[in-house]
Amino acid sequence: MNPQNDDDLDYETTGHEWDGIKEYNKPLPRWWLWTFYLTIVWGVLYSIAYPAWPGIRDATPGLLCFSTRANVAEAIATAEEANAGINTQLVEADLAAIPDDPELVQYATSSGAAVFRTWCAQCHGSGAAGVQAAGYPNLLDDDWLWGGDMEAIHTTISHGIRNETDPDARWSQMPAFGDMLSDEEIAATANYVMSLSGEPQDASLVAAGEEHFLNNCAACHGENGGGDRTQGAPNLSDAIWLYGSSYDRIVETITYSRFGVMPAWTERLSEAEIRAVTTYVHGLGGGEASAED
Repeated sequence: MNPQNDDDLDYETTGHEWDGIKEYNKPLPRWWLWTFYLTIVWGVLYSIAYPAWPGIRDATPGLLCFSTRANVAEAIATAEEANAGINTQLVEADLAAIPDDPELVQYATSSGAAVFRTWCAQCHGSGAAGVQAAGYPNLLDDDWLWGGDMEAIHTTISHGIRNETDPDARWSQMPAFGDMLSDEEIAATANYVMSLSGEPQDASLVAAGEEHFLNNCAACHGENGGGDRTQGAPNLSDAIWLYGSSYDRIVETITYSRFGVMPAWTERLSEAEIRAVTTYVHGLGGGEASAED
């Protein structure tokens, strides 16, 4: 290939050449240059009109003083003002009567679902099925540690469980039997517990395990393993497990105990929000009628 003379080119070159190939000094299209200049002007005007440049404490406010936070706060205030009336009804209503009021239960269920997804789903899951391995209860079934009527659920949500911030928190503590029983006794007890709702790993240990259970566990879980809601002691005979039903998990529970903690929500949620999420949880499938009903 014969190199071209510079006089034969449509554009002048930059002077760069490699293997006979010369680099054009070709200007950009005018429309592109004007677009580029306009973006620079737009960027300068935007940074003057809107918050843009970060400072030590906050950003420059801009001439328009626009704030997305202020817009969100205004929208929240507007929504709260619109719902003020029904929130007052929700707070003043008898808890046990809320499920029987179509208007209240519809609003509380919708509002409570939003509260649940914001504050509760991190532990109980977005679908409220819980996380068994971590000891977060399934709220869809009818198995309740502290009671499943509106009043009991409201108390649990309001004050939490085994936290150190609310003096009215639900409180119970399972001892670590690894400090009291031998490995053989724990194994026997685990097999007995398994036999209450299914098949034990070693049926020959069930009889001995029953004796250890009656001596050490029945005070909280009951002689038949049916549990005690006043103490938050789980029912061990219904095949619903908080930390898993395998032999190894049951041995781990007996040996080291469990101590799940739930925060109190009275400092973070309003009474209307607590009642709304109470109604939502109660309506998930396992809610019970109040004692006086």
